[in-house]
Amino acid sequence: MAKDIGIDLGTANVLIYVVGKGIVLNEPAVVAVDVKTEKVLSVGSEAYRMVGRTPSNIRAIRPLKDGVISDFDVTEKMLSYFIDKLNVKGVMSKPKIMICAPTNITNIERKAIIQAAEKSGGGKVYLEEEPKVAAIGAGMDIFQPFGNMVIDMGGGTSDIAVISLGDIVASNSIRVAGDKMNNMIAAYIKNKHGLIIGDHTSEKIKIEIGTAVKDEPDQVKTKEVRGRDSLTGMPRSITVDSNEICDALEDAVETIVRGAKEVLEVIPPELASDIVDRGVMLTGGGALLNKIDQRISDELTVPVMISENPLDNVARGAGALLEHIDKTDNK
Repeated sequence: MAKDIGIDLGTANVLIYVVGKGIVLNEPAVVAVDVKTEKVLSVGSEAYRMVGRTPSNIRAIRPLKDGVISDFDVTEKMLSYFIDKLNVKGVMSKPKIMICAPTNITNIERKAIIQAAEKSGGGKVYLEEEPKVAAIGAGMDIFQPFGNMVIDMGGGTSDIAVISLGDIVASNSIRVAGDKMNNMIAAYIKNKHGLIIGDHTSEKIKIEIGTAVKDEPDQVKTKEVRGRDSLTGMPRSITVDSNEICDALEDAVETIVRGAKEVLEVIPPELASDIVDRGVMLTGGGALLNKIDQRISDELTVPVMISENPLDNVARGAGALLEHIDKTDNK
């Protein structure tokens, strides 16, 4: 018997949930390809270690950009690799696949995701909207007649939605999330300190000292950063602090807050009053940014919680929805 799987096809990471087992795979969404032969050399963690360090004949590709497929063939190869690795296919049957996508993708992008999943060895493929699935994974009961608000900050997109009775009432998908924040940190350090840094370094800075609200003088964190001097081209190291990184991320945080306000402005007043009572749930890797909950709460004037395992919510929610489909199919 094939085991059904839920896939969080993220811009930064791919997570796979197998029904009955839980999350069995969490790897970077990166594929290393030989430029001359187009042959896939490595996928996931191994390929991620090559980013920014490859010789000219090898290219490390991120096949998803802003939450959607930018390279169809490579996405399909990546999914096939992960699904084969899990050994979930039955002798006679193919697994059902639940895959998640941002709310505002086009029909063409929607078809591309379904096609990639089918070609990689799936049976019936279901496509669900990411914030809805993330809300289920975060433990919210979205099938009741009251408003739930979720902000799912991933690698490529931040998806904001208000959900009631199991469906999205209003949503907004912003192409500002983890990857954009990394780019902003790199740009800030280049402009202010004349130092060029790579993706790995800017992500480390964000994780270790990034913050959405400035620290008090006695709580400021610092980090030594190494890179290449933009004038001399020589290696150099500098020290940056958390308040500088707060400045670097200000535009990104402000854009997400504005997106959340836009959603709140268009929902019925009854649902708005539910959200004042119940608050907003933050999920996705972006929810781990220091003080992001405080910043959003201050701006929206509602309570804000961070879900228990923000990185796993979409994959867990996809698994839970699949189990729900299985039960209804078997009745």
